[in-house]
Amino acid sequence: MTSLHSLFIISLCLIISTFSHSQAQKGKTEQKIIKSIDLNTHYYTTLLKEAVNINSGTMNFEGVHKVGELFKKELEALGFEAELTSGKDFNRSGHLVAHHHSKKGPKFLLIGHLDTVFELDNPFQTWSMKNDSIMNGPGVADMKGGDVIIILAMKALKEAGILDEMSIEIIMTGDEEKSGSPLNLSKKALTESAKWADIALGFENADGDPKTIVTSRRGSLSWSLEVKGKAAHSSQVFSEKVGTGSIYETSRILTAFYQELSAEPNLTFNPGFIIGGTQVEMDEDGGGGSAHGKTNVVAQSTMVRGDIRAESTEQLERAKKIMHRIVSENLPQTSAILTFSEGGYPPLARTEGNTEILSYYNQVSQDLGFGPVTAVNPRNAGAADISFTSGYVEMATDGLGLSGADDHTIHETGNLNMLPIQAKKAAILMYRLSKK
Repeated sequence: MTSLHSLFIISLCLIISTFSHSQAQKGKTEQKIIKSIDLNTHYYTTLLKEAVNINSGTMNFEGVHKVGELFKKELEALGFEAELTSGKDFNRSGHLVAHHHSKKGPKFLLIGHLDTVFELDNPFQTWSMKNDSIMNGPGVADMKGGDVIIILAMKALKEAGILDEMSIEIIMTGDEEKSGSPLNLSKKALTESAKWADIALGFENADGDPKTIVTSRRGSLSWSLEVKGKAAHSSQVFSEKVGTGSIYETSRILTAFYQELSAEPNLTFNPGFIIGGTQVEMDEDGGGGSAHGKTNVVAQSTMVRGDIRAESTEQLERAKKIMHRIVSENLPQTSAILTFSEGGYPPLARTEGNTEILSYYNQVSQDLGFGPVTAVNPRNAGAADISFTSGYVEMATDGLGLSGADDHTIHETGNLNMLPIQAKKAAILMYRLSKK
């Protein structure tokens, strides 16, 4: 055997030995994570029950703050610096913002929210058990369960001795269910953290199936349509002088929206509110109004309020252009103005980085014996805070939270058996991403 060949064999053995040691160490660390979560699940299940029993409807600022204080205390005990920010500039309770910085590895942004849709006047206020594992409770899945999974995963990383080697920022917003205004101030903490981060992970409930996560979310934007016609006796409708009136013109526009855009994949637009007649008056909040008219008078005014959801900025802009063109092609003696709201929830488009997280997460799930994970259809994923990381982070995904059903209703449930499972997958995902 030549000396060169011997040197090659020795080098190969050293590489194999180093790789084997690295893999063994990785396996030991992951076992520590799993053990920590198993030992702490009971405590964090109790924490979840305590949080669910605190009313934190978005407009119950005191309740939102109280849930924030509960989670702040837990994160500080794990070594995070945490604060509850003021929301007075956007008329909300504010957010829980925590950070744990290191000079090593990628920078993680973890996203949750403190508020629910159940305000103080809602009869649904406390948790109960439907059986030994299914909890019925306000916000258990959307998303106090996800918040607790974040904290449990941080506990496991801490006890496995690797949290100090990771850079993590956690934002639990106080107004996800009913965003404050102006939106740029309401979501400023999110966007600032997104600019800092490399990877963003959201802990919403995906579509209720733990075998899925969200690699893309459709954005959500409001629109309004105001149509004018010429008031006159109905006997003169369709004449050159009177034209069609505002209601016919509105019908034409909405029908054309449907005919030209309804087949566009993952694009939806919904006219959720309409009033029309001789006299129309909109309520100050835009959520209602009044209309007066007679059957023998051509309608003078019609107002419509709706939303549009798209899976990418490009798709949204293309749809808006078509809608504006349709609105401009008026019937005789009518005019119409279409406006889109400022801000809104941006789309979280599927990217190579988002798909890469899915690949890692899928492998983690299978390695742990929990089966494969696939991406949620964007049609089944509503707008969420993760969307405000769009364009800032290289990798983002959502849906790592507690599996449940019937969000936003008094039938909302969360599967407590999934609490440790989702925490294990999240913590090991973060560990592996930190080593990639």
